Amino acid sequence: MKTSTDKVLLAMSGGVDSSVAAYLLQRAGYDVTGVFLCLGSAVAGDHTARGCCSPADQADAYRVADALGINLFVLDASRQFGQIIDYFIGEYARGRTPNPCIHCNTVVKFDRLIARADDLGIRYVATGHHARMVGGAIHRAARKDQSYALFGIAREQLGRILLPIGEVAEKDQVRRIAAELHLPVADKADSQEICFVTGSYVELLRRRHPRALRPGPIVDSRGNVLGRHEGVGRFTIGQRRGLRVATGVPMYVTAIDPATDTVTIGPREEVLAAGLVASGANWHVDGKAPGEEFDAVVQIRYNHAGAPGRVRITGPGTFEVRFAEPVAAVTPGQAAAVYHGQRLLGGGWIDSKLPGSE
Repeated sequence: MKTSTDKVLLAMSGGVDSSVAAYLLQRAGYDVTGVFLCLGSAVAGDHTARGCCSPADQADAYRVADALGINLFVLDASRQFGQIIDYFIGEYARGRTPNPCIHCNTVVKFDRLIARADDLGIRYVATGHHARMVGGAIHRAARKDQSYALFGIAREQLGRILLPIGEVAEKDQVRRIAAELHLPVADKADSQEICFVTGSYVELLRRRHPRALRPGPIVDSRGNVLGRHEGVGRFTIGQRRGLRVATGVPMYVTAIDPATDTVTIGPREEVLAAGLVASGANWHVDGKAPGEEFDAVVQIRYNHAGAPGRVRITGPGTFEVRFAEPVAAVTPGQAAAVYHGQRLLGGGWIDSKLPGSE
């Protein structure tokens, strides 16, 4: 008889990664049960053409489960996902740039998966993320690494998580496996952008928080008005495109003030930061007490390779990073994921930068 340690509850999104993850788990000897997270009416608009968790994706998940002989059920996550959308809007209201995918991974995916696995007496949970589990710790994947988005997973959950896709090292191997198995999603495009937004997120802001789209001034660091904009919600720190200001040198967004609807821009040196201040920290390791310092590599956005620096724990749930060299576009609202080598130690949410002159 199969025991609970042989069983795994897999989040199946209807995409190629989670579909191949199901096969890899089966091949490794696990008894796989699939679950599709239904976001329900919380999803803003029809996104059947792309994204994740749409009705079309649900149909794809059922087709894959049928092809692999896996039982699949639907789990309603609409209430939790509604909180993700509220967070997304709220961050723009504060002049910050949100990262809803990380919040979704923590609050919707892994928390709900583990709670449901407990109900079913299943030991393990799994997803199709590109990251590796090594000795109960999350490590970077060799390709398409997504470990950055997993820093918020609770430490006590790590020993129950399986990430089979992270062990696939060769480029295009996931799709090759899907094609060899004749899975119905073998040629399906990867999900992109924000899954609950059709087109531009600006339209969501227009409906839910129109103040973020009020016109205002574009100024330099001395307060000189250089132009006008059509809403602070259209901008993020480090942005260069769409400023519509001619100064003779490349200019970047350096600050956003939603209270005055002001966007500040400056040359590249003004967007550099010596470090960052973060809160909402979550650590996967022991000993992160106030006053502790250690060297690490810190990744500050999805496509950032990571920068070496010195991390100092400043209080419960807070830390600072001082980079070895100035880093561009440290963005409030984005995550700072902390690594030792390939291992994810944890991370937090960026509140502010330490100026580049420090």
